[in-house]
Amino acid sequence: TYSAEPPWALETMQRIALLAVTAGLADAIDNGLGLTPPMGWRSWNLYGAKVNQDLIIGIMEGMVSRKRTVDGKPTSLCDLGYCDVGLDDNWQQCGSYGVDKYTYHNEEGVPQINTERFPDLSALPRKAHELNLTAGWYLNNCICADHCGNNKDFGENVTKCYENDVKALYNLGFDSLKLDGCGTQRDLTVWADCMNATGKPIMIENCHWGTTVPNDTWCPFNFYRTSKDVRASYGSVMFNLGTVTQWALQGLSKPGCWAYPDMLEVGCQHGPGGASDPGLSESESRVHFGAWCIVSSPLTLSHDVNNDTVMDKIWPLI
Repeated sequence: TYSAEPPWALETMQRIALLAVTAGLADAIDNGLGLTPPMGWRSWNLYGAKVNQDLIIGIMEGMVSRKRTVDGKPTSLCDLGYCDVGLDDNWQQCGSYGVDKYTYHNEEGVPQINTERFPDLSALPRKAHELNLTAGWYLNNCICADHCGNNKDFGENVTKCYENDVKALYNLGFDSLKLDGCGTQRDLTVWADCMNATGKPIMIENCHWGTTVPNDTWCPFNFYRTSKDVRASYGSVMFNLGTVTQWALQGLSKPGCWAYPDMLEVGCQHGPGGASDPGLSESESRVHFGAWCIVSSPLTLSHDVNNDTVMDKIWPLI
């Protein structure tokens, strides 16, 4: 369970605390991950805020289903490389905590979980590992965005929420992490220092919408958003695709540090964007998927993998 810390937890937290004090040392996330563009699935485009533990476990089971074939051989999405299942926003218990009135951390900086939606959040990584998948988490949330940081990309001096978020990440057993841009924990170097201190490789997505990007010597994450959120419309897809160009031309989309114009909208419609999510035609979907491949973008599915009608339609593509 969340409260049952592994025997190395105290040592790990001591290392995290030490590195947080000396933040600014990490030029890159030293995890050996993302040498090819990451592939997986994430919850936001399908479920938005209406997500829960059972829904994510159902997606995990769908990712390993071999109901379809490739060259006559039963094949799952994970067999194709889509093996990371990521939970997005709204796992947290929004409220007002302590004298600082944090919105989903307590006064000590410990993240607060909505146990009605997620009675045992650690069940997600356990289920993923049983199925030979990996499990992704999400922090610096947008829903009830917290103010437990200085809201700057560099020079963070309030680190307790970073430290306790990373402690929770590791105790719960997650393997990858999406860091959004809504809260005030924006210092990706501090995040990288905390991650490196644990010794466990974690795939990190920088989701700062193109406002925090790498340079020749600094990339403390494995892939980074170059754009605003993509929607299930062709215009949105093409706009986001265009945001990758400048980084590719500068040689800043490369193994371990990929430019990312957001999730795939293949098979998606009527999502959290409402009228902005009409869906893509078959030809638009092919252009979308092919373009993401051409620019070496990470490939993050976000459709209902258990909907046979959708899966049968897009299976030849994905």
